[in-house]
Amino acid sequence: MKKTIEITAKSLDEAIVEAVKELGAASANDITVSVVQEAKKGFLGLGSTPTVIRAEYDVPAVADSTAPATVDGVQNVTANAAFDGASAGELIAFEFIKKLIADMNMDCTVTMREGDNDDVVISIAGEDAGSLIGHHGETLDSLQYLANLAANRKEDGVKREFSRITIDIEDYRAKREAALRVLARKKAAQVQKYKKSIMLEPMNPYERRIIHSEIQNVEGVSTNSIGTDNNRRIVIYLEDSGMPAQPRKKAKKSVDPTAGMSSRSKKNIPSTFSDDDVKDPFDIDLSAAMPQDDYNDED
Repeated sequence: MKKTIEITAKSLDEAIVEAVKELGAASANDITVSVVQEAKKGFLGLGSTPTVIRAEYDVPAVADSTAPATVDGVQNVTANAAFDGASAGELIAFEFIKKLIADMNMDCTVTMREGDNDDVVISIAGEDAGSLIGHHGETLDSLQYLANLAANRKEDGVKREFSRITIDIEDYRAKREAALRVLARKKAAQVQKYKKSIMLEPMNPYERRIIHSEIQNVEGVSTNSIGTDNNRRIVIYLEDSGMPAQPRKKAKKSVDPTAGMSSRSKKNIPSTFSDDDVKDPFDIDLSAAMPQDDYNDED
């Protein structure tokens, strides 16, 4: 059975969220939305108009209430575990993660809650969840990147309200942060003991911030980041000694092909430009400016 309603709201995101609730759909992906009227701000608040959408939803047949909740036939993913007030983008990211877990036939539970840093946290727990973490959380970070893309991509050319999604698996984020803080303290103690700077392995920006913040609590020791992109590392050093100098690449010496040649020989060197070349207007022929007294026809 198909159900159709019209929703009026201040923005498209609010209208979609309200439509999902009114229709009883699991997510925004389950409804079809068409924009009847776009919102306009007006001038100084006058003449503004709200967003009006028409939403359609194919109401599924009533299932046996004693059967466990499923997603695409997989009975291991918690359904409707999103918190009230989640935006359209956040709900889409949540459904994306649930669908991914279901398609991989993993024995996991997916839940979503409000975070502490203007974000929402999607948590994955279960016996198979550990395989989604990867080395030092690399797979987890990739999964989080995809979830944020799903939450913030444009829909029919309309940009959604920005959503920040954090993916956590079996409380890995908290455990990793604790381990990094212990590592920072340990390395700072080694720097103080041996009076030598220490360079850590490459880390992502999130993990580097943890190291920097922890070292700030250690007197006499400071940090700096060097390198680029995925090879960016933290250097821990004594404040009294300062940041150790980095080796510079040796500049290549330019070779003058006319070195050792007489002035007359230099003048007779044929041009390297052909008629088809586009010559730089600032490329000056220096031979025309050379003193003519340096040679004569008898040389």
